[in-house]
Amino acid sequence: MTVPGAEIYYEVRGSGRPLLLVNGGDGDAALFGPLAALLSETYTVITFDLRGNSRSRLTGPPEEQRIEGHGQDAHLLLSAVAGGEPAYVFGTSYGGMIGMDLLARHPDQVRALVAHEPFLIDLLPDADRWHAFFQEIYDLYEREGLDAAFRKLGDAIGVDAPPEPAEGLPEPVRQMLARLRVNMDTCLRYELRSFVRFRPDVAALRAAPFTLVVGGEGPQTLLHRTAGVLAESVGTGIVEFPGGHVGFLTHAADFATALRGTLEG
Repeated sequence: MTVPGAEIYYEVRGSGRPLLLVNGGDGDAALFGPLAALLSETYTVITFDLRGNSRSRLTGPPEEQRIEGHGQDAHLLLSAVAGGEPAYVFGTSYGGMIGMDLLARHPDQVRALVAHEPFLIDLLPDADRWHAFFQEIYDLYEREGLDAAFRKLGDAIGVDAPPEPAEGLPEPVRQMLARLRVNMDTCLRYELRSFVRFRPDVAALRAAPFTLVVGGEGPQTLLHRTAGVLAESVGTGIVEFPGGHVGFLTHAADFATALRGTLEG
């Protein structure tokens, strides 16, 4: 699908009410494959690669990305695929923030939004310290490369980088992991420092069917903290879903059950 500045790769599965799944940093549609297959029994499931990542190529020179631009891509994708019917939206990490932007600017397109561990750094009382840290991560990336930067980033926020595309893995998995490694470079160079300055429209979240969820297993991470601050701002609770930050992949069956129950509830 052609949008201003990019060609968006997307996939559609199943039938029923539309459900848009939105990736976080360095992900692509393949990460949602197991979850989308399960949910396609109930919904028309739409997955896509964010612009500048994996198979969604830019048609102009690369530049700093913003959540609002990806929200516009989601709006155009739903306009093209959902036929005017409002969609359920699930977004993880940055994807939850993209869903928030879509909801605020195009509320008629969103039947309900579920945001999983959104990376809302700018809401934290010590946001300036974190913004300085993310600039340090970028500087480290420039000096020492991708692996050193992602190790330091992962240690600080409690989220691991994707594994290497090792020999012996199934070829589709190796291809996906190779794409994700390139996306990690895109994330550090063009996304991280600008995405974490996004602030959601709290009034829009209060007025809409909105559910905030976190992974219920594993350690408490920075993303649990950002979810807590958002919950306090919106005046909502937090629901625990199976697994950790990538529970949608590691616990796909249980995650699909939880998501279905939340959307229908």
